[in-house]
Amino acid sequence: MSELVQQAMAAFEKSLDRQLIAALEACARCGICAESCHVFAAEPDPRHAPVAKAEAVRRFYRRRHDPIGRLLPAWVGAQNLVETDLDELAEIAFGSCTLCRRCTMNCPMGVDTALIMRAARAMLTAVGKAPEMLVQLADAAIARGQDLDLLRTLYADSIRELERELREQTGDPAACIPVEREGAEILYVALSGAHTILPAAILFHAVGADWTLSMFEAANYGYFLADLQRAKAIARRIIDEARRLKTREIVVAECGHAYAVLRWEAPNWFEDFPFRVRSIIEVVAEWIEQGRLPVDPAANPEPVTYHDSCNLGRNGGLLEEPRRILRAVVQDFREMTPNRAENFCCGGGAGLVAVPEWYERRMRAGRRKVEQIRATGARIVVASCDNCRLQLSDLNDYYQLGVRVSGLLDLVVNAVLSARRVSMEARKPVF
Repeated sequence: MSELVQQAMAAFEKSLDRQLIAALEACARCGICAESCHVFAAEPDPRHAPVAKAEAVRRFYRRRHDPIGRLLPAWVGAQNLVETDLDELAEIAFGSCTLCRRCTMNCPMGVDTALIMRAARAMLTAVGKAPEMLVQLADAAIARGQDLDLLRTLYADSIRELERELREQTGDPAACIPVEREGAEILYVALSGAHTILPAAILFHAVGADWTLSMFEAANYGYFLADLQRAKAIARRIIDEARRLKTREIVVAECGHAYAVLRWEAPNWFEDFPFRVRSIIEVVAEWIEQGRLPVDPAANPEPVTYHDSCNLGRNGGLLEEPRRILRAVVQDFREMTPNRAENFCCGGGAGLVAVPEWYERRMRAGRRKVEQIRATGARIVVASCDNCRLQLSDLNDYYQLGVRVSGLLDLVVNAVLSARRVSMEARKPVF
């Protein structure tokens, strides 16, 4: 066994807990999972079926851990891992599985194929076989937290530019975007880019929220790599900031995997975690229901459909909140079929959208999503996840869908500003 294979197997053994063992052992090889996979739906090749992807890992698992696999490997399809298998495994785990878990939802045995693929990703990352772009993005995020003084200076300059736009949009010359304000109730963690900061700032201003903006972006590419050390280091920047500022709640921007990390993973990674974590979607839905955020659905008259992000919806449980928002802020909301937990992945999740050489592959994988969108007749497709928005925008161009891809908060802002204008017009004296 080569040194590289030994390192890969050591990483695999480290991942091997009861959940992973159950996923590896429980498969009945019935093939029902195939029809639930967006990759297989787009290209019905047996190699794309989730069971086939998982078998690439089960082969060497059985060779080491199955008694029959050790004595009579041919009987159970067991074989030792060799170096040439690693490149094939990288194509499977990183290139043809978005960890969406739709197959798990439809598996009669509940086999978690995504968990198996994450174990494979951990192996590949450990031996330098992960996509270089994902590694660079993860390491850049960690480096960003190592010189806070420089980061504060650069960030302050960019926020001042956004504040000018915030004041113009709200009509309030005193409107501001607070950064690192100690004692604020909410620490809002955005993504890189004004498109995830400005809409939220407008809504925070509209309700008079007690908030401050994090200096760090919510994205966590260590999570895509299944590299626990990197993922924890990226999350720790935000957790340490929240502790330092004595905030009570962390609110995450419209991002599926960032929500999954901070809501479901981070509380298990850090002993001192006294924060409530919510998505901005949950917060806005609550404000609308409480009547704190007046909205005018006439601001969004075009037919709108909603794409359920896998990490927010199927894996995160945020299924009804975005729909309550959309029904309040648009005039014509249309569901895709299927939707909610059964919705198909867009094809760009788990880091695929960030890897340029996989463009054609993810365009093919998104074909089922394109069919869903076309069937609705909608003119606007809403996605509450930045990776989904990027993938849907690429699909829109590639397949000439002729739709507009929007974030959820963008439509909420339209409705809030319109309601404000209507209210101001109603208060004008009539002579």
